[in-house]
Amino acid sequence: MLVAVQLHSFSRDAGRRIDAHSSDFVLTPLTDPEGTAWAACVHLGPGESIGEHPAVGGQLLCVVTGEGWVSGDDGVRVPIRAMQAAHWATGERHATGTDAGLVAIVLEGDGLAVAAPRLSV
Repeated sequence: MLVAVQLHSFSRDAGRRIDAHSSDFVLTPLTDPEGTAWAACVHLGPGESIGEHPAVGGQLLCVVTGEGWVSGDDGVRVPIRAMQAAHWATGERHATGTDAGLVAIVLEGDGLAVAAPRLSV
């Protein structure tokens, strides 16, 4: 028996506002956080940010549209734009922000191995 494709929304309207860690953004889950890996879409409007916090597992933030900045344990803000990704190790403190707005897919889980080519910063 063939099963028809199922469509799901990860629009800003389908998400919920997050304010933990002095954050201000919208998070739309893509997968159930109870699994071994987790994925979500984050929507940051102009001037919004994800406040500094430790990565629960290895984390990969993949910017789909827009631009902004990311930081790691050292707190240094590094520019990031569409089609670039930032990776943080488990426990690493990190933050993300934008002046213009950005949308990103976040992947998180133990044993996350990044295969994308590394860029120089």
